[in-house]
Amino acid sequence: METIIKIMPCLDMKNGRVVKGVHFVNIREAGDPVENAAFYQKEGADELAMLDIAATLENRKTRLEWVKAVSAVIDIPLTVGGGISSLQDIELTIGAGADNISMNSAAVKNPELVRDAAKRFGSERITVAVDARRNKAMPSGFELVVSGGTKPIGKDAIEWAKICQDLGAGVILPTSMDGDGTLAGYDLEFTKAIADVVTVPVVASGGAGTLEHFYEGVVKGGASVLLAASVFHFRTFSINQVKTYLKERGLKVIL
Repeated sequence: METIIKIMPCLDMKNGRVVKGVHFVNIREAGDPVENAAFYQKEGADELAMLDIAATLENRKTRLEWVKAVSAVIDIPLTVGGGISSLQDIELTIGAGADNISMNSAAVKNPELVRDAAKRFGSERITVAVDARRNKAMPSGFELVVSGGTKPIGKDAIEWAKICQDLGAGVILPTSMDGDGTLAGYDLEFTKAIADVVTVPVVASGGAGTLEHFYEGVVKGGASVLLAASVFHFRTFSINQVKTYLKERGLKVIL
């Protein structure tokens, strides 16, 4: 069966507003999360991500009121991440309207959390975000980083993605710190390296800047979900433009 490729705009949240940075810094304002969410659903987004980019760094939980406000205006699946570090956090976030949760630093700190969460809430609701940067000292050439991309931890990122699937994660979301917000294209080498070792859906993320980049994310990166922020927030492309382009190139999308 041919895979349907999904488009997933991402709301990076800080202080209750949608923001966008380059390499996770130089943040600029990109509007209201509720307005953006409603707009993206109307535009044809298949899913939506909302990441509280400062939660782990500021050592606090994801703001549940943002989740409630956004989930109230959409009926497409919402993945929420940032500061989720316990089963209770997951329960509260799902209770506030999230369909799926994404964890990163917490999973690295306590891999059993992935297993427990998958058992309790179902694998399909658990996404593990794998942030990495290039490091030749690692077997795969990619080192896992945590705390919003600020802290390298000496683990191989590709090996970790495989472990996360084995623990029960239903989706893997790789982000290359070398590519985030640059509009230079997804890190295809990193995305593909993960797609090659897991069988669950892989979300391409970080760096989409042209229509071609989206196509490459699937064909060269092996992703089935394409996440982007800047190009949608600043209205470089509409979701429909991206989908139409992918369809014309022979990929299966829902228009």
